[in-house]
Amino acid sequence: MTARIGVVTFPGTLDDQDALRAARLAGAEPVSLWHRDKDLKQVDAVVLAGGFSYGDYLRAGAISRFSPVMETIIEQAKAGMPVLGICNGFQILTEAHLLPGAMLRNNHLHFICRDQKLRVENAETAWTSDYTEGQEIEVPLKNMDGRYVADERVLDELEAEGRVAFRYLDMNPNGSLRDIAGITNAAGNVVGLMPHPEHAVEPLVGTGKTDGLGFFTSILKKLVNA
Repeated sequence: MTARIGVVTFPGTLDDQDALRAARLAGAEPVSLWHRDKDLKQVDAVVLAGGFSYGDYLRAGAISRFSPVMETIIEQAKAGMPVLGICNGFQILTEAHLLPGAMLRNNHLHFICRDQKLRVENAETAWTSDYTEGQEIEVPLKNMDGRYVADERVLDELEAEGRVAFRYLDMNPNGSLRDIAGITNAAGNVVGLMPHPEHAVEPLVGTGKTDGLGFFTSILKKLVNA
């Protein structure tokens, strides 16, 4: 049976088709999900794709967090369903309190778009098991509100529990505290990161590398072996 990976489209989402393609290239069955529908169409995992949902009004991800589909996703994520939030999806996960902390405007107050090196800090989540701890990968980054912040207690907790999933290498592109590029929840089924692995899944586009494909092969193996 082929694993089904759902990708949610909100008003302003712009990377949903890329995420669907990445899921398909990994060998999964991609399923489009609409933000106004509570039905997840029996998917096995969910991706919240990047973009500017609702124009990032109020705060990035703040309005999308109340979309009907999120009611079901929050419930299912707490029950163990794997959820990946990429860029705007990461912002939505923090607004929904599925991940701690918040995303603020980049410290230099400019939109940034570049190929970004990352270090894999946690290779044991549902979305990172095809990587190795300490592995360096390169994927595109593009954001305006990408600065990850949290109070010292939360940051220390993330560090102590191994829940920092990725760190920026070479440069910190947005002022994220402790160079954090992505985190996971305690159970390891919910992961959020600002860079875009779905743009690095085939050699002809994006970085020209396939460093991001591991997110989608990781979840596929997790679901097949479940």
